[in-house]
Amino acid sequence: MSVFAKDILDLAGSILHTCREQGLMLATAESCTGGLIATCFTEIAGSSTVFDRGFVTYSNEAKQEMLGVKAATLSQFGAVSRETAMEMALGALAHSKAHISISVTGIAGPGGGSVEKPVGLVHIAIATLNGVLDHVEYRFVDLDRATVRMMALRSSLGMGNQFLSRSL
Repeated sequence: MSVFAKDILDLAGSILHTCREQGLMLATAESCTGGLIATCFTEIAGSSTVFDRGFVTYSNEAKQEMLGVKAATLSQFGAVSRETAMEMALGALAHSKAHISISVTGIAGPGGGSVEKPVGLVHIAIATLNGVLDHVEYRFVDLDRATVRMMALRSSLGMGNQFLSRSL
């Protein structure tokens, strides 16, 4: 019995299937989801053939040390930004054997938000070894922490599926 809903496992399974067909290895870099994406992939038997590793980089220091996110990026744009999400995705590629990576950073709440960056703001990025870099910003407003995190998970997997179907 999985802790994840069937639709989430179906999305993850589709990504793993496409990666397997294309001979691609996958990595994740997560902040606000705290490893949910990696956990979802590893919930599926046989995922080790395409899922290389997951980085949980909750603090700015972890983002810098484990993924090579620049201190200047964090200072200028913040941990929850397009720029940081993209550097996280690129860093996951650089520090793994993956061909494609998915990163997510956001403000799950209930605190930590501001007018410019409200609770529910999530940035997701995908990067590939062949130089493709994609980003989407989501705003899951007026939702509780658990729901924001699950929406970030669903959106990351959905974006991964869309990306793989059109790019590779």
